[in-house]
Amino acid sequence: MLVSFNPSKSKAVFTVNERMEMIQKVTAHLDNVVVDCFGGLLADYLKMTGACAIVKGLRAVSDFEYEFQMALANKKLFSGAETVFLTTRGENMYLSSSLVKELASFGGEIADFVSPEIHDFIYDRLTQNK
Repeated sequence: MLVSFNPSKSKAVFTVNERMEMIQKVTAHLDNVVVDCFGGLLADYLKMTGACAIVKGLRAVSDFEYEFQMALANKKLFSGAETVFLTTRGENMYLSSSLVKELASFGGEIADFVSPEIHDFIYDRLTQNK
């Protein structure tokens, strides 16, 4: 799994290392998952590592429009890049990081929306200024 980031943006709630650690905790039971980070073009990362597939999750049609444009751009930048789209379960279509942030900011419980392995870390971070 790749934590992709834009080095010119610094408004993220979690650092790149924190995001990587959370993914590692949630996927610890999966032997074949490697977590990495990269601050450049995804196509360049694919070339650099020899990877050829990009897996993207989709919640709604609006996600598809944007992600399809990105898939075409990645294919243009690196002809070996293939993008696979996975749709979410219907019960998760509404779920977003913005929703989780807003719930936590008002003291709402987020346990149904985040993995138990990282719940406390996320909740504490999102409510630390309360």
